[in-house]
Amino acid sequence: MYRERPAGLPGAVLWSAVSEGTAARVLPDGCLDLLWSSRSGLLVAGPDRTAHLSVGTPGERWLGVRLPPGTGPAVFGVPADELRDRRVPLDALWGRAATGIAERLGDRPTAAALEAVAAERLATAGGPDPLGARVAARLAAGATVTATAAEVGLGPRALHRRSRALFGYGPKTLARILRMRRALALARTGAGLAEVAVRSGYADQAHLTRDVRELAGVPPATLLRS
Repeated sequence: MYRERPAGLPGAVLWSAVSEGTAARVLPDGCLDLLWSSRSGLLVAGPDRTAHLSVGTPGERWLGVRLPPGTGPAVFGVPADELRDRRVPLDALWGRAATGIAERLGDRPTAAALEAVAAERLATAGGPDPLGARVAARLAAGATVTATAAEVGLGPRALHRRSRALFGYGPKTLARILRMRRALALARTGAGLAEVAVRSGYADQAHLTRDVRELAGVPPATLLRS
């Protein structure tokens, strides 16, 4: 009962789901989400370091705007590492403004309406820090942290500091998460795990399996079956 589609905001995704009352495994991706739940209202999902097990009540409706890596801090007004591994009520960040937004959305909002809220906040902030998109794109393409730092003109410590604020963790962790997602996407095309490991930059299939298990909580074969 999960659906997603591209949003109007560049790189963002709109999604909706209806809970069946069982745990859903949400893999880390370096993103922050603006969420609405029919039970809990407006929430912010911070960037996870490992898979988050989301358990809703049967029939609970969820809507979300998944912002691309590096964009969330401009929308929510706080560094990403302050929200790492957390789900936070929106009013804890925006105070009375969140109450007004909840009233405006009503009890049957749409994902597009959530996107409009995020777009307004992003425009007010003057847009995302362009460094976020540059770093995330290079790491997603498989560039090393050292090469990425050199390309964006930052030293290792400065890149680590900026990455924590933009993504919630340092560039090595982000690179590891993006590599896992790249590998899983390739595996879903039908490539064998040994081939996936080589093409995704792992030492071998055992390295791939170990890394996915640490980040996702289960081995890649289990994720692919689900």
